[in-house]
Parts: sequence; C-alpha cells; structure tokens
Amino acid sequence: MATERSRTTPVARVLQVCLHLLVAGLLALAVARALAGRDGDPAAVTAAATATAAVYAAGPLVGAVRRSRRAAALWLALLGVTWVGLLVATQDGVWLAFPLYFLELHLLGRRTGLVAVGLTAAAAIAGWSWHQATFGVAGAIGPALGAAVATATVLGYQALYRESEERRRLIDELTAARADLAAAHHTAGVLAERERLAREIHDTLAQSLSSIQLLLRAAQRALPDRTGTAAGYVEQARQAAQDNLAEARRFVRALAPADLEGVSLPVALERLCTTTTAHSGLAVRLTVSGEPVPLAVPQEVALLRIAQSALGNAVRHAEASHADVTLSYMESEVALDVFDDGTGFDPAAVAAGAAGREGGFGLPSMRARARALGGTFTVESAPGEGTALAVLLPVPVPATEEPS
Repeated sequence: MATERSRTTPVARVLQVCLHLLVAGLLALAVARALAGRDGDPAAVTAAATATAAVYAAGPLVGAVRRSRRAAALWLALLGVTWVGLLVATQDGVWLAFPLYFLELHLLGRRTGLVAVGLTAAAAIAGWSWHQATFGVAGAIGPALGAAVATATVLGYQALYRESEERRRLIDELTAARADLAAAHHTAGVLAERERLAREIHDTLAQSLSSIQLLLRAAQRALPDRTGTAAGYVEQARQAAQDNLAEARRFVRALAPADLEGVSLPVALERLCTTTTAHSGLAVRLTVSGEPVPLAVPQEVALLRIAQSALGNAVRHAEASHADVTLSYMESEVALDVFDDGTGFDPAAVAAGAAGREGGFGLPSMRARARALGGTFTVESAPGEGTALAVLLPVPVPATEEPS
C-alpha cells in the first residue's frame, strides 16, 4: 500500500536490498549460462536480460511507483513483458518469477497481488513446459511452490507489520495517557497544596491579625483617657504580632505549629484557651476526658487549627461571652467539641453560600482538615442558640502481642 510503503522500516530496507541482489544475480546467471552455450541464444538472452534489468532499475528511481498503485501496476506490467521476453529466450528466466511474486504482492495489495502472482506462476509453468516440449508435474510444482512460499512470506510480514504498528500506536497512546495523568496529578497536587496553604493562612495568620485588630481598636477606644489600659492592649497586640511572625516563619519552613513544640495537645489547647481569654475577654474553658494518648502530628495540628478557627469565629462573629472546648480520648478515636453561646447561624445557608462567617471559608476549611485525616466534622447551630462544632478522628490502635 502507498501509505505503508512510504514508511519503510530498517528491516524492509534490508529486504529490498536482498530482492535487488536476487534479481541481479538471476539475470547475471541467465546471461552467463547463455554465453556458455548451455541455454538459449546468447544475443537474445543478453538483450532480454538487459531490457528486464533496465525496466527493473527504473522502478525504484521513479517516485510515482512508490506513491501510486496505478503507477506501480504499469511498471509491473512493463516488467512482466520484458520478463516474458526473457522467458521465451531462455528457460532460466523462470527463476525470476520468484522475486516478481514479492513485488506484485507488495505493490499491488492483497487481492490484485494474488491475481498477479497466479498469472505469473501460470506464465512460468507455461514457459518451462514450452522449453521442455512437454508438460510435467515436476515443472509445475516449482513455480507453484515458489508462489505459495512468497505469498505466505509477504502476508505474514504484512500481518506482523500491522501488529507492530498497532502496538506502536498503543504505546503512543499509553505514553500520552501517562503524560496526561502526570499532568493531572501535578495539577491536583498544586490545587491540594494551594488549599492547604489557604487553610494554614486562615487558621494562623488571619486569626492572629484579627486579634491584633481587635486589640488595637480597644486601645483606640481607651485613648486618651485611659492610657494605662490602652498600653496593655498595645502590649497584647505586640505580643500577638510577635507570635504571628514566629508562626509565619514556621509556616514557611513547613514546621509544626509553635504551640505544639515540645508540648502535648492538651497543653497546647490550654494555652490557646488562655490566650483567647486574655486577648478577647471571651471566657474559654477546656475539658479533657479519657486517658491522653500520643497522636500523629497531622492529627494534633488539625485539632489545634480547628480549635483556633472555631474560637476565632466565636470572638469575631458570634458575640459570645462563654465557650467550652472538650477534648475526648476514646479507645480508637479522639473527639474535639467546641461550643459557644453566641448568636448562632443557619448552617444550611452557609453551605449554600447565601451567608456564612468569613464568606463561608472557615467551616469548609475545618471540614476539609477532618476529612483529610479520615475523620468527620459536624456543625449544630441556629440563630440565637449558639454554635457547637464536633470533630472525630480515628486513632490507630497499637497491636498487642499474643501470649505464647
């Protein structure tokens, strides 16, 4: 086929060279035998062989033969005419039928090629029988067997070539799919990291900046009459800014929160409750139930950040006067509950995006933290009835050794 011939492989090029050498060798053999007086008139055989060689050599040089099946058919017809002339001049011309089989099957396609092979085999048998002056089965077996071998070889090669092309196409598709998958993984990783950064900024820097803003407003209201009180607020704001700077540096270096360095989660929550009360005036009480067990760093970070975000919402939005934080250690789970007696809100409205604290980012951030660790996050609230948040995270149970 034209499209297949235009994409010759190294193996196909080697086969082409071998075919050219075979044709040249058979023509040279016919001429040599004629010159030796073994078969045919030397002048006639040399002329027919020369004409056949010239026509054969012109085929690879004419680009249309490789591109057009019609041009290939015309070239093969002309080559067939010169070959028949050689076959008439000498019986040795019958051996050229074998390379002709390959050319016809390769250039003409399966159906037309098989017809051409049949005609060539019939001409070879007829020419051999004419030179022998008799028809014999042995004379017919050679060309017929050669035609069968050539047909099987070419069709087998074409089947292998199609299979190879199909495999190459599948490999290209697989490579492209793997590249797309890698790009999708990269995009997902970028989005996940962006979401993580957004949660960290919201639960750390944004919360602390809001506390600094509240303290500075309180100091502004105390001036100029109560300079001592204002100075206390400014000092608290300065300390909050210092803590915020330390948190930002640890955040950039992807370290654990400063509140968890060297201390357990209950101690870190106790510090959070004390700091929140000192900075905002919100009375916060911490209750720890169960036997504290060591948790993975991601779990401790998630629980601390959720508590920070929940208390920050209670201070800035709920106008609460009291909040309870409960940390419960159970056999295979750890729970964090935060309740405030503030104004409350409608959770359904927040989920729908119609309303919500801080544009609705705080609650989705807390829920995402819990789900990322295989936990659950629930919110119970109503206007005028306060808010209760509950986080439940699984705790791996250490394997116990069985008595021997």
